Amino acid sequence: MSSTLFTILLSFFSVGALLSLFWSQKKTISNLCSNLFAIAGSLTGIILGAFILVTQEVTSLIFVTGLPLFSLSLRFDMLAGYFMLIIGLIGLASSLFGMGYMRQYFKLYNIGLFGFFYNLFLLSLFLVVTASNGLYFLFVWEIMSLTSFFLVIFEHKHHDTIKAGILYFIMTHVGTMFLLAALLLLYGATHTFDFWQIRVLAGTIPDWLKDTVFVFALLGFGTKAGIIPLHIWLPKAHSAAPSHVSALMSGVMIKMGIFMLFRLFLDIFPNIPLWWGIVVLIIGACSSLLGVLYALAEHDLKRLLAYHSIENIGIILLGLGSSMIFFSLQQPVLAALAALAGLFHTLNHAVFKSLLFLGAGSVISQTGTRNLEKYGGLIKVMPYTALFFLVGAVAISGLPPLNGFASEWLTFQSLFAGVQDPRIGLRSLFLFAGGALALTGGLAAACFVKAFGITFLARPRSTESKEAKESSWMLVVPMGFLAVLCVAIGFGAGNVVAILEQVVAQFTLFRPSEIVAHEGSTVVIQNGFASMNMPILILTLIAVTSLVFLLTRWVSRKQKVVRDVTWDGGYTGLLPFMEITATAFSRSLVLIFKGLFQPTQQKKLEYIDANIRYFTKTHEINFATKNVFEVYLYQPLLAVSIMLTKKVKQIQGGNLNAYILYIFLTLIGLFFWARYF
Repeated sequence: MSSTLFTILLSFFSVGALLSLFWSQKKTISNLCSNLFAIAGSLTGIILGAFILVTQEVTSLIFVTGLPLFSLSLRFDMLAGYFMLIIGLIGLASSLFGMGYMRQYFKLYNIGLFGFFYNLFLLSLFLVVTASNGLYFLFVWEIMSLTSFFLVIFEHKHHDTIKAGILYFIMTHVGTMFLLAALLLLYGATHTFDFWQIRVLAGTIPDWLKDTVFVFALLGFGTKAGIIPLHIWLPKAHSAAPSHVSALMSGVMIKMGIFMLFRLFLDIFPNIPLWWGIVVLIIGACSSLLGVLYALAEHDLKRLLAYHSIENIGIILLGLGSSMIFFSLQQPVLAALAALAGLFHTLNHAVFKSLLFLGAGSVISQTGTRNLEKYGGLIKVMPYTALFFLVGAVAISGLPPLNGFASEWLTFQSLFAGVQDPRIGLRSLFLFAGGALALTGGLAAACFVKAFGITFLARPRSTESKEAKESSWMLVVPMGFLAVLCVAIGFGAGNVVAILEQVVAQFTLFRPSEIVAHEGSTVVIQNGFASMNMPILILTLIAVTSLVFLLTRWVSRKQKVVRDVTWDGGYTGLLPFMEITATAFSRSLVLIFKGLFQPTQQKKLEYIDANIRYFTKTHEINFATKNVFEVYLYQPLLAVSIMLTKKVKQIQGGNLNAYILYIFLTLIGLFFWARYF
């Protein structure tokens, strides 16, 4: 059954890609074919993922090729099924959104070519999570990277888009270089590229080689996931791509790195050393905290959302790192609980981040800008977009009763379990991680107060915002679908935990039932240490809110309300520039962390009379921040690379005999390496 459904899925995406390219001259037909077949393929992926999760069926397919060591090897298990379900859900919403969103590009770009790469990109995501041969995995991984690159540079008439695409291309292939090195090392030790044979032979691999593979895999998959400090490509690429592609890249593609980290560190490698988990936990804490801090300083709506992807990848790594630590400490039940928390947040982030990117796309399509300072008052003209964006903002802030709260609550429980460790070093580490997660949640809420308030509330700050209108139903419906998912997953957290327990049990061989109990919508930790019941929680919130409202009305029932013009210092009219700006909102928080942001402030004053400095005509303040990773890490690396390139270029003398000598010496060196190492 799994193989049949997967064949249908492959057919839908392949036909969609080819038909989209075939009808390139008929942009409406091309756009329709592209998205309809993408929707059909995504629906098939949802059915396939749900089928695997329900039946718990494990199926392997191997198609032998004429190439040595290379086989089209597929494996459908619970972990792959779970990620296929996520890909299908986000692919469905994004494709329906794209059907309406892409119309604005009809007169500007090649829609058929976009549809071709879009369908292949979705197809590659499903191929990545089912690949079980290392060489075949690298092949489909490269397809995913290249197709997403062409989608990023789709708006190629903009210079910044090309720069973002080139940076993404370089970084993703640097990551692939580390992955290739890791797979070659594993092949050298096990003489196979098959993941499951490597799993069987993992005990025979020397510890130093395992450690090297861990570092290479973390660098390779971490680059794709966007962990700090390998995140440099992510804010630029995600903001450059069309919004529904940004939703797929942020909600799904970066999770492919997470998928392989779970697969490699918790499934393929047994008996992992303690320091692996410590490294992942520290990276998770730093990524979550620094990601939300950089988001706070952003005024480009899509870049702001992209930085929050880094934050949420960090939260997922908190669960993965905790799980790795618990496994190394021989506490498998706690390890299973932490892995469950990480996988739960993977689903939640995919849903609410895709919703937010689609909401941003709806706003951008109506205003023509990503600058928060140009928005304002959009709730009056775009009420549905505002409502659904608000749902996503509440979910990503980890506030009850939506889905983000449920997975962050489970992550906290995993960290609290680590705090009980008797070793002071580990206890301090888990305290640091818990504190980082708590601070991240508070800063995320502040950031989305800014994002929602500046975008949708107050008065319009530009003509475009003033003249905007609600997007078409093809843009609104997928946002509504994801908003409903945010609510449904939050309410049904207990049911999701029950499903994830089966997923975790299949690849860790342990169930977290001794730690977490789920009865319907209730989740209980450690015999009453903590519990969560979303329906009761929402009813409590409604009851408290209603009580406060009724008491306020009762107390103020005799007060007389007078509507009049607000006194404004003698000024007769309020103008949009008098409102609080995104810069002003985040300024105090930026100054608190000025050591990280290194803010600069430039003032520009224009006086009515040059001889009288007290009467200004205009007053402009430019409050900018630095990306310290770009300034102090990547720019020096670039400078060193250019210097080394110039040095190496000196050996290019144009002498054929010299080139033959280089080749000969290289071959001799390779022979010695193969013989003695």
